[in-house]
Amino acid sequence: MGQKVRPTSLRLGITEDWRSHWVADKKHFGDYLVEDQKIRTYIKHHYYYAGVSRIEIERTRDTVHVTARCARPGLMIGRRGVEVERLKGGLEELTGHPVEVSVEEVDDPQLDAQLVAEDLAQQIERRTSFRRALRRSAEMTMNAGAEGVKIQVAGRLGGSEMCRREKVIEGRFPLQTLRAKIDYGFTEARTKYGNIGVKVWVNRGLLPPGERAPRGEDEQHAPDA
Repeated sequence: MGQKVRPTSLRLGITEDWRSHWVADKKHFGDYLVEDQKIRTYIKHHYYYAGVSRIEIERTRDTVHVTARCARPGLMIGRRGVEVERLKGGLEELTGHPVEVSVEEVDDPQLDAQLVAEDLAQQIERRTSFRRALRRSAEMTMNAGAEGVKIQVAGRLGGSEMCRREKVIEGRFPLQTLRAKIDYGFTEARTKYGNIGVKVWVNRGLLPPGERAPRGEDEQHAPDA
């Protein structure tokens, strides 16, 4: 597996499902692609505190169906669904189409690479020692049942003059097979010295021979459409 390739992109249709489920002709494909990215950016920006892990988008003839999987769904739903209605109105204004929004809870946030990366980034922004935060995040992920975890941070770590890269690896990563259910997450920690990139890989084990991840199952994080 190439070192510069997002691991989930190679596993689409094997252990990984697409994040966007729609078909369009050449005339509308580009517009829908940009619109999907705007929807994801809007939700991540306004509901980052809810721990949004995955956003799936389906399109019918007139309606856009958005499913957000997050660690704290109560914060995104709000009292009596007030926040969901506010989100729905914001997305309809953004896209110009009727939007249906549903919120689902992530079963185990410690095994979700995107949520682990965002938690680590928040620790770095609070000026926690990055080495201590790396070890703590790796230990918590392994204790949650992962077969392997790799975490890498890069940037002006600790405010140093030169950018550098640090990483920690626990467990195993069978990169020679596409049946390995490897989840991937990326985010950036914004510090006064500059942005620090955070990458997380989580190995959830091997998919049995002949099996494929069913559509909608939260096996991995697929690339943004």
